[in-house]
Amino acid sequence: MAIFKLILGLFLTLPVIAQNVIDLSGSDWTLANPPYNNISVPGAVPSQAHLDLYAAGIISDPYYGLNDFDLRWVAESNWTYSTTITGLESSSPTQTWLVFNGLDTFTSIEFCGQHLASTNNQFRQYYFDVSVLLSNCTAPTLSVNFGSAPLIADQIAAEPNQETWPYGVEIVYEFPNRQFIRKEQSDFGWDWGPAFAPAGIWQPAYVVQLMSPPNKSSDIYVRNSDFDISRVGQLNNLPPDQSAPWLLNASLDVLGTLPEGAALTYLFTNSSTNQTISCGNLTNATILANTITGTAVLDPAAYELWWPHGLGPQNLYNLTISVLDSSGATLATVNRRTGFRTIVLNMEVISEEQIAQGIAPGNNWHFEINGHEFYAKGSNFIPPDAFWPRVTSAKIQQLFDSVTAANQNMLRVWASGAYAPDFIYDIADQEGILMWSEFEFGDALYPTDQEFIENVIEEATYNVRRVNHHPSLALWAGGNELESLELQNVNDTAPEEYNFYLMQYEQLFLDVLINIVYANSKSISYIPSSTTNGYLELNFSLPEPMIERYNNKTPGFVYGDTDYYNYDSSVAFNYSSYPVGRFANEFGYHSMPSLQSWQEAISPSELYFNSSTVQLRNHHYPPGGLNTSNFANSSKGMGEMTIAAERWYKVPYKTDYVANFSAWCHTTQIFQADFYKSEIQFYRRGSGFPNRQLGSLYWQLEDIWQAPSWAGIEYDGRWKVLHYIAKDIYQPVIISPFYNVTTGDFEIYVTSDLWSSASGTAFFQWYQWDGTLITNVSIPVISFTVGALNTTLVYATTIDNSTLDYNNAVLYMNISARGQLPNTNTTTTFTHENFFHADSLANARLVDPGLRLTYDSSVQVFTIEATSGVAVWTWIDYPAGVLLNFDSNGFLLLPGHPKEVGYILKSDTTNGSWVEQVTVESLWDNTLAY
Repeated sequence: MAIFKLILGLFLTLPVIAQNVIDLSGSDWTLANPPYNNISVPGAVPSQAHLDLYAAGIISDPYYGLNDFDLRWVAESNWTYSTTITGLESSSPTQTWLVFNGLDTFTSIEFCGQHLASTNNQFRQYYFDVSVLLSNCTAPTLSVNFGSAPLIADQIAAEPNQETWPYGVEIVYEFPNRQFIRKEQSDFGWDWGPAFAPAGIWQPAYVVQLMSPPNKSSDIYVRNSDFDISRVGQLNNLPPDQSAPWLLNASLDVLGTLPEGAALTYLFTNSSTNQTISCGNLTNATILANTITGTAVLDPAAYELWWPHGLGPQNLYNLTISVLDSSGATLATVNRRTGFRTIVLNMEVISEEQIAQGIAPGNNWHFEINGHEFYAKGSNFIPPDAFWPRVTSAKIQQLFDSVTAANQNMLRVWASGAYAPDFIYDIADQEGILMWSEFEFGDALYPTDQEFIENVIEEATYNVRRVNHHPSLALWAGGNELESLELQNVNDTAPEEYNFYLMQYEQLFLDVLINIVYANSKSISYIPSSTTNGYLELNFSLPEPMIERYNNKTPGFVYGDTDYYNYDSSVAFNYSSYPVGRFANEFGYHSMPSLQSWQEAISPSELYFNSSTVQLRNHHYPPGGLNTSNFANSSKGMGEMTIAAERWYKVPYKTDYVANFSAWCHTTQIFQADFYKSEIQFYRRGSGFPNRQLGSLYWQLEDIWQAPSWAGIEYDGRWKVLHYIAKDIYQPVIISPFYNVTTGDFEIYVTSDLWSSASGTAFFQWYQWDGTLITNVSIPVISFTVGALNTTLVYATTIDNSTLDYNNAVLYMNISARGQLPNTNTTTTFTHENFFHADSLANARLVDPGLRLTYDSSVQVFTIEATSGVAVWTWIDYPAGVLLNFDSNGFLLLPGHPKEVGYILKSDTTNGSWVEQVTVESLWDNTLAY
């Protein structure tokens, strides 16, 4: 205890050497582009040229109308950010540094009128010693000139003997040649987003002055750090011993000179109570160049585990690491919030014990948290804005609140955007959202020349170290659709060249990136591509420790994760068409955003389904170049949504064109939600099938702007039908119907992702659409028990149109089960409702359900009642000017069974008047003209 108090006293009493750190966001910046347009306006940091031009009134809102086409001149221009730095110390600093955490992308930097450096990577941290320049400087000016990324990419692609690939390997969205540069790949366009290709100082920037007071060691500044918490003996990609002690590895990258004999100390406190948990010295302190590293073995009994949402509490700790010189003086201190957990992507061979349990042979492909298998439920996270400086903590908090509200525990942080800033991982830590994270490579193959590789090494090392302390970090993947799409494209179009491009692929993703992850973390798994069949061998003694399986698959064995897109809506809901794998990491179908979102972005005259602006904001299918009249390709995507709606639902023919547009937008959302629901039910059922499927992440969580996309949440945070249905079908215990239209076989399953068995009863009733009970076909009340992370068949029969009028029958299903949530000792009642109809709702004999809506302001609850028939896809809508999410939406409503729906209000500019404008409708309303 005396030693503990002594060490703790060191943290509280020893001085920290003074530094002068100037945040350049407080400087007066100017944005200019002479001699091109002679524009000079106030600038900002962090920011990008489009944002500052918009703030100055030079351009209109980049997101309005067709500005993604009309503002291409901004991306094709050079832009200079300049300022005069104030607040510099001149009396005693020994070194002055410029630190940029993000420059997007190609720059020439001048300081004090002298050329300082050039940069070419959006994702790197750059730092420059400007001491000599400053010593001869009377006016400390800083200018950062940004070259046009699209034009520079074209120039690089045109260099003599430049790398080439077979035709079609690079998927071109708008601006080409994105694979040659280290910039956010979706800045050049994607099939759900615009191509603004912005430029600017997009992350914080600082001036750091290091002091050297008399009789003291030289000052240092920590520019990055890597804190890794693993189990002793843990190796990447392998399940660790959960009884082993924790191992803390702390590594700090500094500016300045680390003195001989420097030491490291640590302090853990509870992030909620600030109570000290443990402290001490780190052992094995080593200094290599400007990095100091040390380790500590920690008693596991002192720390509570961190768990994902729904699987346990998110226990978090504040970690303070201090650098001390040989006299005990504190040179630098770093504080990070972290947690104790193990998260492993298990891709080991299926064991004999698993085969005996009925699991198909092959390889595992599932995540394990703290030694427990779990079902990963979630979606894919894309850049939430084309301009990252607009992405605030408040925006992400609101978005992630929606993630957990929808019973999701994992997001795949998609490649080809940008590495997520720390505050996003901080919110994920707090919310319990696992972040499957990816390096920024996707839908292309990439150069492997020395300069490119060295650039990537700096980028990857910085970002792996930067985010490694976050317990929400779940995985590093090399990139998106590299094996399943890009290598396959090479094999299809140029099989004679396949081995050459495979060698290049392995150089980047199975040599460079995997070794960066393994060198900086023992706690995180790695895969080279987001969709992969897993590895044939994992051998840490090899230069390339992972040997990929590719298509070396044994018939009858199950490997890897899957993605699935099929835009032929005639096979939608046919579960025999869905892939059978161990994990589903991408699947989906596009839909329109709501009328309220469209009204933010286009003129009233364009508010109809196939207006020019609506079509051109639909980037599915992408133009494949800079074609600003992409009607040929975008009309295909519009047609897919139209045909799906017509095939499966009553479609609107309203006389008011805005009302008709709104109804059509909503109907595409119904199909999207219905289709995803069908797939998620199928994938979740797989947890109890031989493929032992333990995850489904649909494409995609949110929108980057207002346009047709695969998103479940619109740009302003409004939930589409999809997000409500995801919330419903990701509940812990669900009931799901499965109908084989060819054989007439009909089965009903109860599926659970709890970690212990649950028991309950299932209730069924067939209804005609007018609410009349169907008595000649009935299903009794059934008692069931469903095992842990499993599924159970509760009912099976054969149905056909001779015993059941498909066009006038809907089955209502309801379960109530008792079980325990993971890491709780309390028994909980779980309920779930579902419905089934054997034929398309386009053919259903719907009747007016006579919907009634009332509101009780005293408890802030809406009550919806069907008075004259069954209401299918019942939808509560709310006006613009307010943002909220309801407890439930998009549901089936039986007559005589009123439903109470509460809500969470997120923002309101209507002073409460929105309540009077809430409406309710169902699919029946599509048959009405008004």
